[in-house]
Amino acid sequence: MELLSQTERILLRPFEEADAEAAKKFWGDEDVMRYCLGATPHDKLPMILQGYRNCHQAKGLSVYAVVEKKTGEVIGACGFNISGDVQDVELIYHFARSSWGKGYATEAAKACLELARENGGVKRVSASVDPNNLDSHHILKKIGFEYAGTEWFEDTEQEESVYELKLA
Repeated sequence: MELLSQTERILLRPFEEADAEAAKKFWGDEDVMRYCLGATPHDKLPMILQGYRNCHQAKGLSVYAVVEKKTGEVIGACGFNISGDVQDVELIYHFARSSWGKGYATEAAKACLELARENGGVKRVSASVDPNNLDSHHILKKIGFEYAGTEWFEDTEQEESVYELKLA
């Protein structure tokens, strides 16, 4: 297992093939994904996990498995969607319902931001949030992101709040 970061309660590591089952509890859960185009079909999860592994190998950053130290279980995902080079990345996080309200998203996001700083190439981190996802708005402000306005997103077909954090 390639360990990328750890905090008092969690580990961040690249996704493994065996994580597809755990990913059903966040990406495959309609309630978890209600602000993000809905649940991902379970048969697509192995391909998504492989894509994130490939991204990590190619770019040095990606979206990672968040593992609860106490149980050893994958409880969520946190990291960066990268559409071009790593200068401008998008922070995302999704957690199983059983992990909500415990501070894991904040903890994982902070650890991921530290990975971005260590990478050295990241200049700006953005995050888009459904206007109704109040918890996510709170998390982003708490970890130092600044509100940058709203933007229309074709994939969700709605205006979303955009936050940013400049690292350079």
